[in-house]
Amino acid sequence: MPVTPETAKKLVRLGAEVVIETGLGEGTGYSDSEYQEAGASISADREALFTQADVLLRLRKPSLEEVALMREGCIHVSYLDPFNERELIEALRAKGVTSISMEMIPRTTRSQKMDALSSQANLAGYMTVMLGAMHLPRILPMMMTPAGTLKPAKVFVIGAGVAGLQAIATAKRLGARVTAFDTRAVVAEQVQSLGATFLEIDLGETGQTKDGYAKALTDEQIAMQREAQKAVIAESDIVITTAQVFGRKPPVLVTQDMLEGMTPGSVVVDMAAETGGNVEGSVPNEVVTVNGVTIVGLGNLPNYVCKDASQMYASNLFNLVEDSWDKEGNSFVIDFEHDILPGCIITHGGEVTNATIKQFYEGGQ
Repeated sequence: MPVTPETAKKLVRLGAEVVIETGLGEGTGYSDSEYQEAGASISADREALFTQADVLLRLRKPSLEEVALMREGCIHVSYLDPFNERELIEALRAKGVTSISMEMIPRTTRSQKMDALSSQANLAGYMTVMLGAMHLPRILPMMMTPAGTLKPAKVFVIGAGVAGLQAIATAKRLGARVTAFDTRAVVAEQVQSLGATFLEIDLGETGQTKDGYAKALTDEQIAMQREAQKAVIAESDIVITTAQVFGRKPPVLVTQDMLEGMTPGSVVVDMAAETGGNVEGSVPNEVVTVNGVTIVGLGNLPNYVCKDASQMYASNLFNLVEDSWDKEGNSFVIDFEHDILPGCIITHGGEVTNATIKQFYEGGQ
């Protein structure tokens, strides 16, 4: 959810006239009256919200029909998936809408408070462990009882980005024995600081992008990674995969033969199932069983903890707006000399202005 009563109050204090769609907060327990108490007004006229807004704060990308309703010069802020939504981006460009993609917020120290991908990835990482624990027919921690001792469950996390590190931390807090791997050797210290074991695999030259994302591996490197992980996967009670390459199909890291080597009752949680999957046999938005192994391919994981997800996303949006707000003119100022905005603005003034997306389109992708 893009606006909570708390952030609505802050926007009003900035000098913005805030209009909330009727029932916006119902799914997370916020009533229309709470928004009104914060100084916002409520409207049931969805079409008017699109046609009259100077700034539209959204969670999901708009439909083409919604773009047609927007006025020229409107600023639209939401997730946009610009690498895979060229038709949508072209529609926003043709309409003269200034579109800001929350996926494209630069990963800098100053922009951390606006980084929705990271804030939501934290929650997604937490939920992977919760889902794994829920489907596993045993407990995670060691337990000593008069009836005997239960050994701690073994959890293997593939990918130690924001989501992976949160999964590691959560699994450790629940008492599991955790091993993790990432193609970026630089994160080994972070993994170990959380009490997990870092799996050393020599893949040759790897690394990360300037924004902190893992670089895509070659086919040969992926094959080496799979082989080295095979034994660890076979011994694991829960395997969590978090490997995603922004704007591209994620690599397949857990193959059918690896699943066959796992003990029946084990669980694999594929965080990338919606975008192509890290696990052979995973089904987007479904839980399936293959040879006795449960594969969790559920998507939109932050939605399972929607109250916290909404609080964090709404805060990210407010911080973005506040950072470029002109208090005298009571408006959101588009400044291409700004150190953050050019990286996340996709269209402006009838043009695709984002250098990365523009190059991607011109390359015929």
